Amino acid sequence: MKGRFEVPVRLFGRHREAAGEPVLPVELADGATVADLKTALAQHPAFGTSLDGAAVAVNRTYRSDESLVVEGDEVAIIPPVAGG
Repeated sequence: MKGRFEVPVRLFGRHREAAGEPVLPVELADGATVADLKTALAQHPAFGTSLDGAAVAVNRTYRSDESLVVEGDEVAIIPPVAGG
């Protein structure tokens, strides 16, 4: 049976506003990936599909959906930015 751990996820911009707080704790299973993290976050009523296009940084480095997330990691969700 896989163990579980909690990772704090820092939120910015519209994600922070929707969640009403700057950091959300997310519970993951050992061996979880960034994709698993996004799936877990999408279950939160503040997110739904709003994670589409968001970048994920793990330990201050942008990561792909296949990258592992382990206990002790620092995770941030960066919403898409538009400018002109």
